[in-house]
Amino acid sequence: MNPSLTPKQLRVLRYFRDYRQENGMSPTLEEAAAEIGVSKITIREHLMQLQRKGAIKRDKARARAVTILYDPDESSESSEPTVRILGRIAAGTPIEAIEDPETVALTELVPADDDVYLLRVRGKSMIEDHIDDGDLVVVRRSDTARNGDVVVAICEDEEATLKRYYREGNRVRLQPANSEMDPIYPASLEIRGIVEGVIRRYR
Repeated sequence: MNPSLTPKQLRVLRYFRDYRQENGMSPTLEEAAAEIGVSKITIREHLMQLQRKGAIKRDKARARAVTILYDPDESSESSEPTVRILGRIAAGTPIEAIEDPETVALTELVPADDDVYLLRVRGKSMIEDHIDDGDLVVVRRSDTARNGDVVVAICEDEEATLKRYYREGNRVRLQPANSEMDPIYPASLEIRGIVEGVIRRYR
């Protein structure tokens, strides 16, 4: 069994596993919430997801009764899906194309995190930042941004847009990466996330 768990779920699972190994029983929701720094409701939701994914079994008729069914650290080999990197390829001066293979976990490209999601791009407003129509952008949820960040923003027309964010005094400029397009100065703006990466397929 290799359930797909988010980093937050893994943290809760490891805490319950370690606590049970040390104390012979599971922690209370209050203890888990205090240790991890979240609310009891959040711990309960994580436990429900862990049980749904087959990582634990809960006995609701008994207190402190959480059985660990999956240990994420049991195997020395990575349980994450990986892709081999066979070498480097030149985009300028030719170099050796095939070298010693290495692997990269897919979660390095798209983190298994509840706060990370993908959006498919429509249009070419960010083409000069190498974000093209049809690409997938990796977005991390955030309601704030720094100057120069590529953001997912909701403007006053309730339309989502992908642009570079710049704060200029009392106004915000959303700058397209396309010299044929003008910047946007929205009257109202809600930031939904920061772009962390781009995924492109050629077929």
